[in-house]
Amino acid sequence: MAQKSSNKGTLPPTATGELHVSFGVTEDDAGTDTSRIKTFARREGDGFIVNGKKSWNTKAQQAQKILLLARTTPREECQKPLQGLTLFIADLDPNHCEIREIPKLGRNAVNTNEVFIKNLPVGINDVVGEVGRGFYHLLDGLNPERIVIAAEMAGIGRRSIEVAAHYARERIVFDRPIGQNQAIAHPLAESLSEFEAADLLWQKAAWTFDHGKPSGPLANMAKLRCSEAAFTACDRALQVFGGVGYAKEFNVERCWREARMGRIAPISNEMVLNYLAEHVLKLPKSY
Repeated sequence: MAQKSSNKGTLPPTATGELHVSFGVTEDDAGTDTSRIKTFARREGDGFIVNGKKSWNTKAQQAQKILLLARTTPREECQKPLQGLTLFIADLDPNHCEIREIPKLGRNAVNTNEVFIKNLPVGINDVVGEVGRGFYHLLDGLNPERIVIAAEMAGIGRRSIEVAAHYARERIVFDRPIGQNQAIAHPLAESLSEFEAADLLWQKAAWTFDHGKPSGPLANMAKLRCSEAAFTACDRALQVFGGVGYAKEFNVERCWREARMGRIAPISNEMVLNYLAEHVLKLPKSY
């Protein structure tokens, strides 16, 4: 019989910020193929002993807990590859967890880390949902994550257009503002129109999720369109600033770096296209 547990005691303090939880799913060798993660939770007495490694864990240096996905049944013993995975709310115990920061291109407002786990004890009450069905529980959080990233990318892109337009009105070259040149004005105008469409898409995805309707296709499309529009807008903004855009003084280069991440995480845009082709267009699976 499947075992169930709840972690109601962690939700209120997490929502208020009193408790910090790091997200521990990704592993170097598995990448997008979550079924091949190697972190394993071995049953021992009334709990589990976990060994493995996680990467790209946000704010692990400040977190007290880790939402940890681990195998509890070997992949080869499962009927389906994504069975046999279990979610835990585990302590980030420094006696069993070593945290190493990953230096990265952008998004440096929060640290990103590797977490090395050795003989970490986890109680049965720390299981989220059912033992062996952790991946399926995890899916409930992936769509809102994509929607949040879409909204974030839309905000970064809009801001880059605003500052570029302001600079284009103020910057005088050859006795006139550079924004008078169509080579400057048209790309910014095009990005502006792209964000009007992208805004409607992520808000529609959010409305769909909030009303309990299937939101996977819209969440993925919103993430795709907003991240692509944001990177294009930030690249155009940097071009408007010219050489000074490469300097940190004007902060445009930071928008460019932050927007680049949106095309990669939390899932690459190529995998979004695979999802839409397979699950919406009903085309044969390509991977």
